[in-house]
Amino acid sequence: MRMTKLMIEAEGLRKRFGSTQALAGLDLQVGAGQILGVLGPNGAGKTTAVRVLTTLSRPDQGSARVAGHDVVAEADAVRRSIGVTAQGATVDEALSGRQNLIMIGRLSGLPRRAARARAVQLLDQFELTEAGDRPLKGYSGGMRRRLDLAAGLVTHPPVLFLDEPTTGLDPTSRARMWDVIRALVADGATLLLTTQYLEEADQLADEIVVIDHGRAIARGTAAQLKAQIGGATVHITLPEPADETALGALAPLVAGEIKLTAGGHDLTAPVAPRAGLATTVVRALDEAGITVDDIELRRPSLDDVFFALTGDDAGPIADHTDDHQPEELFV
Repeated sequence: MRMTKLMIEAEGLRKRFGSTQALAGLDLQVGAGQILGVLGPNGAGKTTAVRVLTTLSRPDQGSARVAGHDVVAEADAVRRSIGVTAQGATVDEALSGRQNLIMIGRLSGLPRRAARARAVQLLDQFELTEAGDRPLKGYSGGMRRRLDLAAGLVTHPPVLFLDEPTTGLDPTSRARMWDVIRALVADGATLLLTTQYLEEADQLADEIVVIDHGRAIARGTAAQLKAQIGGATVHITLPEPADETALGALAPLVAGEIKLTAGGHDLTAPVAPRAGLATTVVRALDEAGITVDDIELRRPSLDDVFFALTGDDAGPIADHTDDHQPEELFV
């Protein structure tokens, strides 16, 4: 990843909670104006890493800097440089969206007039103006998540930590939130994004880090990670079970064993992807007298990468390593 300036950097972070080694020498780097997607199975250490980087937890060993400030020695400066959007953000359900944003602005040191003006800007930016004076308890899930993100932006922070910002949203609301996140980066923000949706990391992240057992086990762009686990596969469905003629026609076009399932109707084989491959396969089978019902060329997905690296199902991968650990906010 090309970087002009590191806005988030961590080296050798270690953190233990009793007998649990939450972080075991974690290294991270995020360049200015970039999105780092952080993936990992339950208990991998993602939440602990975010807590350390946002000064909520002190590392046992290692060092980290955010926006050029040490997270231990310059914790106050780090807090002034970041915005955090987490599950269950600190907002008052009885207050309106506008009142919540004004309150956060005032608590962050903004004069009353500036806090009010900033609330108006954010409500407009996140399409919440019409709902701005309604109590938060009446907001939908998508509206609530947008307000959570707006709350993290009150002070124009250069670095944002987004902890599963679209969890629980419907596909339309999730896509809307993706557009907001892209706009933030276009304006120069740097983001660290934890997510339980692999598609989300694929869509948004400039680089992805996969964490397991408290350390980074893989990093790279989505394309680089997919390339690590091999090439594409071709999936063919035939109206009749495959015979030696069908297998013989396919053999020169594939790069490994042809696997038969569904009683011989479905064929799967590794291939070296190239332009026109699907057409070539269909033509070869047609010339052999074999009819094709369906053909699909599949490239590796992040789901495949995640499973290959961790051996875990690529379903919800939220990390709750330290959900029940004591708060360690330090000054």
